[in-house]
Amino acid sequence: MVKRGRWAQHPELLLARSRDGVVRVTDLESLGMSSKTIYQRCLPGGPWQRLLPGIVLLHDQQPTPSERVTSALLYSGAKAVLTGIEACRLHGLRPSALPDDQGLHLLISHDRKIRSVGFVTTERTMRLPPPTPRNGVPLAPLIRATTDAVRRLADPSSSEELLIEAIQQGRCHPKALLWELNHGTQRGTAVPRRLLSGWVDIRSMAESRAKALSRKLATPPSHWNAELFDVSGKYLGRPDAWWDDVGLVWEIDSFDFHFRRAGYQRTVDRNTRYATSGILVVQTLPSQLLNDPAAVVVDLETAWQIAASRPRPQVRLATAA
Repeated sequence: MVKRGRWAQHPELLLARSRDGVVRVTDLESLGMSSKTIYQRCLPGGPWQRLLPGIVLLHDQQPTPSERVTSALLYSGAKAVLTGIEACRLHGLRPSALPDDQGLHLLISHDRKIRSVGFVTTERTMRLPPPTPRNGVPLAPLIRATTDAVRRLADPSSSEELLIEAIQQGRCHPKALLWELNHGTQRGTAVPRRLLSGWVDIRSMAESRAKALSRKLATPPSHWNAELFDVSGKYLGRPDAWWDDVGLVWEIDSFDFHFRRAGYQRTVDRNTRYATSGILVVQTLPSQLLNDPAAVVVDLETAWQIAASRPRPQVRLATAA
């Protein structure tokens, strides 16, 4: 009789040695299973599958994202940290704002040599970050995960989308993201550094997105950041966008980011000055620009039609940006 080892009489030992069905070949061999048997069970039509060198999945179905992450961590070894797009997803950034990427990006200590293979990219670093555990997965902090992701993206719009998502949903400040880019490898950082340099004032990020959206309007704004005064010379405000022909203001409010009572009061006072001068105002939150840009376009088009149907308010433009 061929000796099959303890695993044959006690198959529960296999699951016990695994992490949710993902197991190292060396752990299977420690249960008395030969490498030949392991290899045969991973052949097409067999009950298992090989995910990565030395890593086996104890079923033959499509691996789940969690199983792929587990296999990548087992392959990369102790102290490996998941970063990049998958780490951003596990941190809670919305999948719709993340580019499609079937690979996993792992950070390992600079003194280790583990090659990239299959769907796993390993990166040696002297700045291995302390992991942020999330459901048992060691994640790079969101700021690091985001910068690791964007420097590998070839599409500038994808970089912009991910950075905005990290800032708006992940509460990462542009200064912190820019610092991380400046202190890591410089490969692939030109585009994200340019974007973030323009967003150090967090309002400018929303304005950048608003300007891009305004190009979809039938009648774009005539001025940006121009000061307005009434006929008596009283200062009214410095709206983000202004349609001088019809007297329409568009303000990208910062309430998504700043929750202080004083900031909200300034917004109320500003809008009151606009209203008493007969100026029509469209207010947009930064999150609306990202989550529902089509609705913002409809709001602006409708407001322009209303403003154009009535006499232009008696206000004057001081300077144009």
